[in-house]
Amino acid sequence: MTQIKQVIVMRHDLNMRKGKYAAQASHASMAFLGHRIEDAKRLEPALSAVQEEWFESSFAKVVCKVSSEEELLEIYNKAKAVGLEVHLITDSGRTEFHGVPTKTCLAVGPDTAERIDPVTGHLGLA
Repeated sequence: MTQIKQVIVMRHDLNMRKGKYAAQASHASMAFLGHRIEDAKRLEPALSAVQEEWFESSFAKVVCKVSSEEELLEIYNKAKAVGLEVHLITDSGRTEFHGVPTKTCLAVGPDTAERIDPVTGHLGLA
C-alpha cells in the first residue's frame, strides 16, 4: 500500500508560543483545501485522487522543523521544482513578531511518501 501523507515544516528559530505554533501548522495543513475550494468555483477538479485517498485513509501528517527562513524557502522551492503541492504560510504579525509579516511554516502535499520524502525526509521532527 502506498503511504500518503502531508508534511508540515515549521520554523524552529522563531520561538513561537505553543498555541501560535499549532495555529500556524493548522493554517498550513488546510491551505491546500482553500485552494481546492477556489479551484472548484472555477469548475476545476476539487481534489486529486491521491488527496481523496488521504482523506479516506490514515490522514497522516508529519511535522518537521527547520532553523531559518532560508531553510524554509529552500524546502518550498525544492517542492515546487518537483511538482509537489506546497503552501507557504506568512503570519500577519499582529499578535507576534512585532507587527512584521513573518514566514512561519509550509505544508507539502498531501501526496505519496515516495514523492515527498526526497524533499523533506532529511528534516528532523518538530
